[in-house]
Amino acid sequence: MPLQVVKGSLREFQTSLPKRLRRVDLKQLQLGGDYADSYFQGAVVISYPLTRLGNGDTFFKIVLQDSENSCSRTNTINVLLFGKLAEESERVVHQGDIMAVAGFILAKSASKDGRHCCQLEMPDEAGSSIYICPQSRCTAGGSETVALSVAPKYTYTPLNHLKGGTVVNLYGIVKFFKPPHLSKGTDYCSVVTIVDQSDAMLVCTLFNAKSDALPKIYKNGDIVRFHRIKVQEFNGQMKGITSNGFSALTFDGTVGAPVVPRTSSKSFTFTDEDKKIVEDLRIWVARKFSNSTPIADLSSIQPQMFFDLTCQLVGKAKLDESSYLLKVWDGTKCPFPSWKVLVKEDELEGDAVLINQLKNLTVDVKVYDNHVKLAKSLKVGTFIKMHSLHAKAQSPEDQPDVSYIQFHLHGGTGYGRGITVLPENHPDIKELKAFLNSLALKGYAGSETSASQELQDSCLTLGSCLEGYQQLSVTVLTDNQHFDVTTVNTILNSRVPQKYRIRAKLRRFEPKKLHQSVKLLCPQCNSLQEVPDVAEFDVFLQASATHPNTDLQNIPFCKSVVWDIENQGRRYVAVHFVTRYELLQEPEDSLILIEGGTVTEILRLSKRFKGIIPVKSIENNLVLQDLSVPFFWQGNIRYYGCRCCSDPKAMTSLYALASQQNALWDPTAIAKALGIVLLQYVFVMKFTLDDGTGTLDAYLVDTENFFQIPASEILSSNIFQDNMEGIMNKLCPAGTNPDDLPWLECIIKSYYVRDGTEEQPSYQIFDTTIAEDV
Repeated sequence: MPLQVVKGSLREFQTSLPKRLRRVDLKQLQLGGDYADSYFQGAVVISYPLTRLGNGDTFFKIVLQDSENSCSRTNTINVLLFGKLAEESERVVHQGDIMAVAGFILAKSASKDGRHCCQLEMPDEAGSSIYICPQSRCTAGGSETVALSVAPKYTYTPLNHLKGGTVVNLYGIVKFFKPPHLSKGTDYCSVVTIVDQSDAMLVCTLFNAKSDALPKIYKNGDIVRFHRIKVQEFNGQMKGITSNGFSALTFDGTVGAPVVPRTSSKSFTFTDEDKKIVEDLRIWVARKFSNSTPIADLSSIQPQMFFDLTCQLVGKAKLDESSYLLKVWDGTKCPFPSWKVLVKEDELEGDAVLINQLKNLTVDVKVYDNHVKLAKSLKVGTFIKMHSLHAKAQSPEDQPDVSYIQFHLHGGTGYGRGITVLPENHPDIKELKAFLNSLALKGYAGSETSASQELQDSCLTLGSCLEGYQQLSVTVLTDNQHFDVTTVNTILNSRVPQKYRIRAKLRRFEPKKLHQSVKLLCPQCNSLQEVPDVAEFDVFLQASATHPNTDLQNIPFCKSVVWDIENQGRRYVAVHFVTRYELLQEPEDSLILIEGGTVTEILRLSKRFKGIIPVKSIENNLVLQDLSVPFFWQGNIRYYGCRCCSDPKAMTSLYALASQQNALWDPTAIAKALGIVLLQYVFVMKFTLDDGTGTLDAYLVDTENFFQIPASEILSSNIFQDNMEGIMNKLCPAGTNPDDLPWLECIIKSYYVRDGTEEQPSYQIFDTTIAEDV
């Protein structure tokens, strides 16, 4: 049988292997050797998804760690399985299993991943055999999460021994963190600063499509374990970022607390040695570490302080697109009168009886901007921790002698601002629940004092004004929400450069034909250019159409064909299919190079293939066409390079990219490999803004953040064009009385531009986006 699963001990596994086979380790593997009667054994540390190749065969890749050696990255090797053997193995192989492979072919590895320079290839044919010893799984410390009880050994690098360009495993203590939040792309992001006993520090920026897959950190002083984190050097300092296979465990850093890993993963390694590392770090934390952000209950807060609050959610309500109300309590009473936000009774979620009963113990917290999405998803009754909550002292304008406290969770992630949902088995929550259950609430349900009643009346008026003020804004700030609003008149008479928050109405905009707002911007020289007309491309593309180079029909990492186009004056079209592991891919995953094709032919091919690069032959090399035409075509989008800043390279520069395990043919990666400075599609518009004190022309130069529509797709999508036209009709509806125009809140910056011999002030919009309901 080509695949055998041997259940039992490792000794039983070893005795089940054929007697004729001898074991080899990584040091003995050399190209050209005879391994017909040999087997290699290791622990499965990574397995990749099953893939179907261009020829229809299935392909499964795993990474084995030499069981006889330490766990450094160079003591791992890639194993490639094909055909039915790949399909059967994918169903039974798990991380931590012990695997022995026999009948393998030793080949040079095409991956530049720091593992062994060779790879083991297992074809689906007679002689290839795989033996698997599944490792038992048990629960860790009573947790519901499953961990491997028998696991490969890992080596952990002290933070003072990190080197740029390496992928390592490490432990650290959380000194600072930003809870998971949506990045500017589609992934969630978390920033974690860690330290260890070496007193070195590492700032890690972690990304994942799922927020649950990021480290579950609840407070500074927690302990994290990162596997396969990539280290890069930037400005002389080491930085950590996620890489393929990244995983994380988090532990409570308190001495004596249960050593229970926090993770969303269903399988992970955790040994007695790991437990000792955690306990040693806890002792070091207790001696050396202090929490930089105060952790307070409501009874101990002071005006203007920023603090972390652990509490229970009692009620919630939407205020507008950029703010949300959370009613919370922690069982203690705020020593100062607090701001009560006015909302309609039917818009407030929660038990109305309980909310009324707790009205003197709850506080209203207003959360802004990027925190709104999470606040909206919270269930009433959930226990949460709000990080860097601001207790702001405030007085009504007409009653300066009356003061109260407003609670704000400002937008952005500076200073670790965010919300963390805490599980009910968390030690802090167990303690809080016991305290809340012990309270006699009747004593707190009495009447308000006269001062509090006076404050409540004034707050109702203030709340109404604020609600009306914000509902009219059709834009949302994505950063710098702490800026106060500045009038246009003040901005026009202030020094340059500066940043401002402005609240104004859009009186007019240019260009009126919205598709004309799309330009190409070079991020290096900041030059702007018009998007070329597709009809002009054929002149450049046909320059090599009648000069086929037969010597280039079989370049190393391509399979090539040449077509003779009939009735077109002996025109030739050469198509070079980029391969991976010398195998063709499925069309939707394939990159092709085309020589001599027309615009029509390229557009037709781009509907089926992943990407197209137009090329020409020069001195036995395939090189890019003139950068007057797109260097890369993907679907309906064409990508251009800057003619001034680019230094184009031959197509052989794509070899390293084609050799990567998960090459996605991303235009940014292709541009980098070919020495191209990629031009960015941007919207360039001029807005005339009026706030009643003056008018100001501000420029919008944006890729997709403001309209939430990608500028790269607006020219090829009627849907996006209609959406953009609808947005502008709402921002500046034709024929509308200026008093009825909607308000826009924007962040703008002033700067100088040279006009001939003089410098003139100019203004640009940034950190602003359209509200979701526009």
